[in-house]
Amino acid sequence: MAKQSLKQGEKVLFGIAIIFGIAAIIGYSVMEGVRRNMDKPMFGVKTHFDLTEQGQRGSEIFRKQHCTSCHRALRNGTNMGLSLDGVGSKRSRDWLLRFLRDPEATYEAKTVDHGYAPKEAAYVASLPSADIDALATFISELKADRGSSSAPEPPSGRSEFIDSMVGTFAPKEWKDKFHDVREDDPQNQQSSGDNSGQ
Repeated sequence: MAKQSLKQGEKVLFGIAIIFGIAAIIGYSVMEGVRRNMDKPMFGVKTHFDLTEQGQRGSEIFRKQHCTSCHRALRNGTNMGLSLDGVGSKRSRDWLLRFLRDPEATYEAKTVDHGYAPKEAAYVASLPSADIDALATFISELKADRGSSSAPEPPSGRSEFIDSMVGTFAPKEWKDKFHDVREDDPQNQQSSGDNSGQ
């Protein structure tokens, strides 16, 4: 059987694919070179944690129970499930404790992996009470800075993008009905945020 040579159009398409591949490799190399030589991170870290002794214990349980196979926490793990970095700014420790003990009752709906067997993470609700308590403390201590994608509040101050989106999509009567939380004092937000998500 004789080998069939590529047609002109196939050669052109193959050449374009090679050029795109080379351009991607060059672009990645340049970006990595720039990133490595930067004085500060390319993307600022907007989540933080200050673990108590019980939170540290919860972190160890989190890893030993292989929760990182679905969740990210402390910037480790996978993105198959919810990233937990910053969740402590959205949910209170009490809410997290209720969820870990009985997820579907807390959500008042079926959940994907947490809940009753044979769900993948059904084992979490059957952990010893002290372990669940430590896990709730750990997750509640994973905080997010205001304006991060994990935070319940937008960044303080004005934002041209947010202003244009509100101007485009928000009805005019909302201006009188609601106030702009970006104008709130960040100190007051911090103290009132401690009770959020209950």
